[in-house]
Amino acid sequence: MTTHIIHFTGPINSSTCGQLINKCSQAIKQDASELTIKIATMGGECSYGFSLYNFLVSLPVPVNTHNLGTVESMGNIIFLAGQRRTACQHSKFLFHPFHWTIHGSVDHARMSEYAMSLDFDRVLYARIVAERTLGAMDPLDVSQYLTADSKILTPDEALAAGLIHAVEDPGMPADATSWSIHS
Repeated sequence: MTTHIIHFTGPINSSTCGQLINKCSQAIKQDASELTIKIATMGGECSYGFSLYNFLVSLPVPVNTHNLGTVESMGNIIFLAGQRRTACQHSKFLFHPFHWTIHGSVDHARMSEYAMSLDFDRVLYARIVAERTLGAMDPLDVSQYLTADSKILTPDEALAAGLIHAVEDPGMPADATSWSIHS
């Protein structure tokens, strides 16, 4: 069994999305039997987060995820792609409302499109969280966190909410292949 570990420590954007896809593809080509993605991210762009989630769950080997310290915003969606999800004892998860940065002037049609897209992303985000945490002891009210009240979860709260399967500080296997992705 060959484990490949990828450290994802940066924002979720075009560059880091491409890097993660590339590193996972390299690992598969090198006959990895398992991938572990250790994540520390403050989140980023919805489109790339959803793309990475769909990519990771489609891989032909088990993908595990681990919270290195903080998984925030769209990082939660990437994190939930893991079949086995763990977090360090001293880590956190943050859910908060979406926001976009709009540069320059925007007409009414474009503003309506932005609002429609934000609503769609909120529903998709909540659906993924619900699917991946089905049967949790303390289900999350993700729609509330994405529209009004932010929510920070400790590892123990994340365990009860079904976000993670265990609180642990995994070491680095001596025979693991490791890569890093950052901005």
